[in-house]
Amino acid sequence: MKAGVDYIGVTTPFYCNDGKGNFVMHKRSNNCRDERQRWDTGSGQLDFWQEPEESVLREVMEEYGVKGIIQEKLPAHSILRTSNGVRTHWVAIPFFIKIDVKKAKIMEPHKATDIGIFRLDKMPKPLHTGLKITMAAYPEYFKKYR
Repeated sequence: MKAGVDYIGVTTPFYCNDGKGNFVMHKRSNNCRDERQRWDTGSGQLDFWQEPEESVLREVMEEYGVKGIIQEKLPAHSILRTSNGVRTHWVAIPFFIKIDVKKAKIMEPHKATDIGIFRLDKMPKPLHTGLKITMAAYPEYFKKYR
């Protein structure tokens, strides 16, 4: 059974930034389960018996190789989408995370092909659908980090 397809998956997306409006993003590789070749900020599936805060900080370390500090947690919300003809349903518990963006690097080269630092008003395209959904749902949160 697959999370997000056969049952509702829970994910902890993160928006790693330097506190000055610069965000780390990576381009998803063709090895990813979906949203291939789209730019993403990062995320991970919430593990059983793990708090969302613990999960997000673990994922930041796994994906970017840096320690993060939680700045803010956004409201949990559904990410409903169709990817490659497959309907998916995830509940996202997103976080803004402060990191040293210059130290971030690709730690999972099988999942990411490129990495960059971007401002929210000059993000690369195409963007991951989940990121677009969250940004549209909570613009007031993202405005604080411009």
